[in-house]
Amino acid sequence: MTIEYVISLDNPQATLETVGGKGASLARLANAGLPVPGGFHVTTAAYRLFVAENDLQPRIAAALERVDVSEPSTIEQASQVIRELFERAQIPDEVASAIVQTYASLPGNNPAVAVRSSATAEDLPEASFAGQQETYLNVSGADAVLVATRSCWASLWTARAIGYRARQGISPDGVALAVVVQLLVPAEAAGILFTADPVSGRRDQAVISASWGLGEAVVGGSVTPDSLTVDKATGRVLVRQTADKQVMTVRVNGGTQEQPMPANLRRVPVLSDQAAAELTHLAVQIEELYGMPMDIEWAWADGRFAIVQARPITALPEPVAPAPSEWPLPNPKGQYMRASITELAPDPLTPLYATLGVSAVDRGIQMMARDLLHMPEDTFKGFMLTINGYFYEKVKFTGRQWWLMLTRMVPRVPYMMRKGVAYWREVAHPRYVEAAARWRGTSLSDLSAAELLQGVRELMDAFALHLGALMGSTMGPSAGSEGLFTRVYEKMVMRPGEPAAPAFLMGFDSLPIKGEKALFDLALWCREHPALAGHLTKTPTAELAARWAEKGAPVDVPIEDWREWQGRFREYLDRYGYSIYDMDFSKPLPMDEPAPILETLKLFITSQGKNPYERQQAYGKRREQATQAVRARLKGLKRWAFEKTLKWAQSLAPLREDGIAEIGLGYPALRRISRELGRRFTEGGAIQQGEDIFWLEEAEVVALVEALERGEALADQTEAVREREALWQARKRLTPPPMLPIAEKYLGMKVDSILATRGEQLGDTLKGVGASAGQVTATARVLHGPEDFAQMRPGDILVAGITTPAWTPLFAMAAGVVTDIGGPLSHSSIVAREYGIPAVLGTGVATKRIRSGQIITVDGSTGIVTLAHEA
Repeated sequence: MTIEYVISLDNPQATLETVGGKGASLARLANAGLPVPGGFHVTTAAYRLFVAENDLQPRIAAALERVDVSEPSTIEQASQVIRELFERAQIPDEVASAIVQTYASLPGNNPAVAVRSSATAEDLPEASFAGQQETYLNVSGADAVLVATRSCWASLWTARAIGYRARQGISPDGVALAVVVQLLVPAEAAGILFTADPVSGRRDQAVISASWGLGEAVVGGSVTPDSLTVDKATGRVLVRQTADKQVMTVRVNGGTQEQPMPANLRRVPVLSDQAAAELTHLAVQIEELYGMPMDIEWAWADGRFAIVQARPITALPEPVAPAPSEWPLPNPKGQYMRASITELAPDPLTPLYATLGVSAVDRGIQMMARDLLHMPEDTFKGFMLTINGYFYEKVKFTGRQWWLMLTRMVPRVPYMMRKGVAYWREVAHPRYVEAAARWRGTSLSDLSAAELLQGVRELMDAFALHLGALMGSTMGPSAGSEGLFTRVYEKMVMRPGEPAAPAFLMGFDSLPIKGEKALFDLALWCREHPALAGHLTKTPTAELAARWAEKGAPVDVPIEDWREWQGRFREYLDRYGYSIYDMDFSKPLPMDEPAPILETLKLFITSQGKNPYERQQAYGKRREQATQAVRARLKGLKRWAFEKTLKWAQSLAPLREDGIAEIGLGYPALRRISRELGRRFTEGGAIQQGEDIFWLEEAEVVALVEALERGEALADQTEAVREREALWQARKRLTPPPMLPIAEKYLGMKVDSILATRGEQLGDTLKGVGASAGQVTATARVLHGPEDFAQMRPGDILVAGITTPAWTPLFAMAAGVVTDIGGPLSHSSIVAREYGIPAVLGTGVATKRIRSGQIITVDGSTGIVTLAHEA
């Protein structure tokens, strides 16, 4: 039988034994009609002839005899000896001739090729050997191909390859290496695709990493690529994270080089949704061909994808286990509720917030009870906690707590009503402002890990005092005052045809309303500069969000207009961009992800959004007219009750919104410090990337900081991070009960009037709490977080778990609002009433029962949401 040293890429003889794992995989893909660049294999027979004719095997064995796997230096010494032998050896004439002739048959004159190593023990389901041998890109000319081929053969004996095989128990005697020579794809973009989520193990989702240029930077880990999670069945992008891509791999003479990413590409998404869907479709074909989850390297050029490698995913975790079905109570006799401040955390909490943040909130309540109510500081210790990762508050009190509340708290309530706002304004809020400003302006690079941790604690202490004071002085009293006024008005004052109670509390200024007016003012300024306005409205929001801060101006916008716009938008983000999407500080802020703000700005520029000044003025006028009309006909006790309760409610309503909007005041600095600590943990090998710090618990962060301070090795936390991410994903699929255990009444109030206690809510209607009157039928848009905000269109009904002040820009587009969590006094209801749109809150299951694009009817008067049968 004739021994073939070179065969075509799709040759039937291209098996694991003849062309190695990578080569066999590429041949299989090519024969299946997938877009694989053309080329040829240099078979393992060529490698064996090279080794035999140069008498290398005995000398390889002698070098390996001195290897001790536990001593890396011995592996390195053996590798150096063997590779020097390969560099001095000559390629047999028959092998060299076959390579040169086949290369010459490729299209083009001295075409650029990729020369890739392909070992016989490689790309196997049980061991991928990824990255153990070498690849050479942009090789041009026959002589250069021969040199690269020999270098690939030598790379079978790198230190990492020798050690890897030893740890896998693979004998060095039988290994051989083939080489794949392929036409180089002049990639405009490249990356990796996993046909299963490597963290959660979910097989129904693909995960894509993408960056500009050749794929070396992505594979080698020198660039933080864009990350996309795609639903494999539909091709829909579920999650998109556009990175600030610092470097790219480009072609240079005879090779490649890492260069700084051009400024105009750094923050631009690499793949559109359509391109991601197309790539995922190819990946699904590959997965079906192999019958298992695959790790795929791809490149994109001239509007087409090419597949340059595919191998089975190794060490893929099992799919996330079913979400927990039980809700274990910390105290079997206790009672727990998701209300008040917990509504601002709709998702399970990340471990760092669950251990650091929850204890801070708990501490803030204790400080409020001490300072405003003169109660022992431990009275409400343990009031805030988590169940299945979700934020709850304990609402069943001990005999001691009841006694202290009756004997100390109740007598002090009048004092708290008089002094609480002043305490928040003069003590708690200034301290938070000062801490946030100080750490925002502090250079972190020169601080020790212990000093950084101290900064986290200082900010959390200031946050705790602010939040505790807010809950005691404005949030609780505001809800109570509005409830009392509503009851007095409806029971003692209101006549048929007169406005509902909320009309008397609308039209006031608050921080979210001021933010909306500032954005509207910015839009008016943009209209005065037509080229700028045209660019802003025509550019896709995702691209605008990625590039707005770049130094260079777009070609169609005058440089002075662009720089002025940048300065004004940066000022806006500094003033309002810290408002939280989610109370968990691991989640991004509007200043981190400004796409929703830009979308609303574009709406205002094109005059599609409601003028907030006119809206506020109309509500203010309506409020004053309604107040004057009622005053004119009231006397005696009714007038006194009306005036007293109205004044109290009106004084607190805007303060409540201000306080909630400023919960995140210290979050920019807090996130910056945390990520700096995470970067140092990454350098120490404890975690894989800086953001992983949020998956650690407070005690683990403290231990890692202490190890850094002592100069000790850091404990590896990567497995814990992976397990916690998977658990978080499982818990996120749960619908947390608003009350545990469910009861019909709490403190004499009907629970279902303030909380969603309606279980699964099967059928075509969902029951919630009517929070803003009116009825509307329109398209539902289900948004799980800021990553979905770009899906919102004017006239859609906003469907969300809960909304916070950072969601306010979306209300300018919304025709109605439906939420899982919340009641008539929550932020969602207040903003919905300010915008005059119907709202049904607290359905419990809206985001799970309603589909984006479905037609629904929202009746904010009855609290009923009706679902259409067809999407």
